[in-house]
Amino acid sequence: MQVAAHLHRRIVNGEFSDGRGPSELDISREFGVSRVVARETLKVLASLDIVDVAQGRRVVVRPPAEWDYLSPLLVEWLPAEVVGELLQELDQMRMLLEPELAAMAAALVTDEALTRMRDELGRMAALEEDPNAYLEVDHEFHMEICRAADNRILDRIMYSARWLGTASRRITNEDSDALCKATADHTEIYEALVARDPDRARAAMRKHLANNSTLLAEKGRRTKRSSKPRT
Repeated sequence: MQVAAHLHRRIVNGEFSDGRGPSELDISREFGVSRVVARETLKVLASLDIVDVAQGRRVVVRPPAEWDYLSPLLVEWLPAEVVGELLQELDQMRMLLEPELAAMAAALVTDEALTRMRDELGRMAALEEDPNAYLEVDHEFHMEICRAADNRILDRIMYSARWLGTASRRITNEDSDALCKATADHTEIYEALVARDPDRARAAMRKHLANNSTLLAEKGRRTKRSSKPRT
């Protein structure tokens, strides 16, 4: 993993601009590791869609746009500014999908699912002073809505983005009154689902996500201001 992380940094820095990546032999010689370790290193990079290992052991570096940005490992390796960009893109994805998921759920939700959501709302209210515990319940509430929509593909898309979602929630939960507002937003969504009103559920989810977008944008502005060199 250490060798893979090091090679990833070099790829990000453009050291393999010709598109050719290091072979097993190259890795073994440079880092003083066995061919088995070198092979596993390439498997790690290939699993993240960073390289392709073609027939004949030719290693090709894939374009950054094709990397697996839903992997928590890749997110861990990426520079902070790139992670910030990904969180903005995640926000766009959620705005596209989740209002419609809420509308679908309103038409299909079961009493059992509503009971679980009600319990999660109670836990949210009790955890407003504990952001780390709150975000876990927050994520489960949204996944409960996704499951209620009864679409396995959308469910897996939302689940696969959970690591970025956790990073996003850590930012939006930073403000002192953010969790109280989030609980209120989730309550509005829940009440729309109880009413089995798709339009109301869609609007409530869109409002909640818009509030999150505002918090993320403000965090981004603060980060840019703090990173500017003082004159």
